[in-house]
Amino acid sequence: MRRDYFTLEAENVDWIDEDSEPAQPQVTIEFDGPATTLRERLTDMEGELLTAKDTDVAFRLQSPPDAGDATGVISVTNRTTGDFVLELNEDADSVLKFIRAARRYGERDPDTDGRYSVRIRIDGDELLTYDKQTFLVYDDEGNLLRKHSLIPSGVEL
Repeated sequence: MRRDYFTLEAENVDWIDEDSEPAQPQVTIEFDGPATTLRERLTDMEGELLTAKDTDVAFRLQSPPDAGDATGVISVTNRTTGDFVLELNEDADSVLKFIRAARRYGERDPDTDGRYSVRIRIDGDELLTYDKQTFLVYDDEGNLLRKHSLIPSGVEL
């Protein structure tokens, strides 16, 4: 699937810079490509939509994170098969700010089911919403960047 079929919008992240009341960060991924293809990728072997526990979210940088124009690729993968469900290009500053907001939101209530939520829409119609706790960040060589990643306490990688 082409990356340009996807657009991403982040909400509830500006409070991190404004030092205002925390709100759960949310990202909406809008898809405007062939709906059948995305639905198939988001479906398990039994024909059910994948759950939050069935997916992993990651960001792979294409340049060093401190570069002024750093970009990368956000991916959602099927945890069971390892297959990419979707990928889209995004600016690193925006993604890292989103992760910082999710980390701070989670610090407020460590027992919460989700530090952030992911909403996937196809042509404006909501397909699914996940609450997630983990968001892994990798450098351009594929090494995990723990300090930039969102990893709940007690999770071993």
